[in-house]
Amino acid sequence: MQRRSPAPPLWAFIPYIMVSAIHVVLLALESPAAGPSKLLLMPLVAIPVLVSMRAIRSRAALALLFAAIVFSWLGDSVGALFPDAPEVPLMLLFFGIAHLAYIALFIRHLRVRRMPWWALIYAVWWIAMLFFLGPQTGGLLVAVAVYGLVLGATAAFSTRCHPLVAVGGAFFLASDTLLALRLFLPESLPAWSNPAVMATYTIGQGLIIAGALIALRKRDA
Repeated sequence: MQRRSPAPPLWAFIPYIMVSAIHVVLLALESPAAGPSKLLLMPLVAIPVLVSMRAIRSRAALALLFAAIVFSWLGDSVGALFPDAPEVPLMLLFFGIAHLAYIALFIRHLRVRRMPWWALIYAVWWIAMLFFLGPQTGGLLVAVAVYGLVLGATAAFSTRCHPLVAVGGAFFLASDTLLALRLFLPESLPAWSNPAVMATYTIGQGLIIAGALIALRKRDA
């Protein structure tokens, strides 16, 4: 019997890759079409997960993957879905839940090694971000601190997983770092940092999903 490949089919990622690239270009051009294209990203990255469902026996792992994708989409869609609500707190809430889903996935289903010593850099990152951003966050200080802790934990626990997941966690951290600087220290970054936020975000999400699917499919092959 031929052994099933642990890798999800590449074609399943092509729509996500193409729309991600188009979205980043539209942001760079400051096109109004950038907003609608952003809403397509998470539904498209769910395609490889849907395609892989039959090859993965753990329903709990799939549920955590879908939860991370759904709440990431809600975080992406705050402005469109909740135009009258405070955008930043809702973004922190939805993305915080997405990160908690990823953390649970990494700890319970994807860990393959101990956390390396260099993962301590993520604790240093959290302290540094609070030092530089804290005075600018006002009433959001506690929320930003908690969200930063969750984000740093996502990146740290990703180092225990497949290398693609670990790299994806680092890109996700880079994306939220740039976004935080744009939100609270807007004068500190050039205009190109806006598309850079989404470039690192889409790479991070895509690599996490790809690495998770490879690990889960390989385990159940």
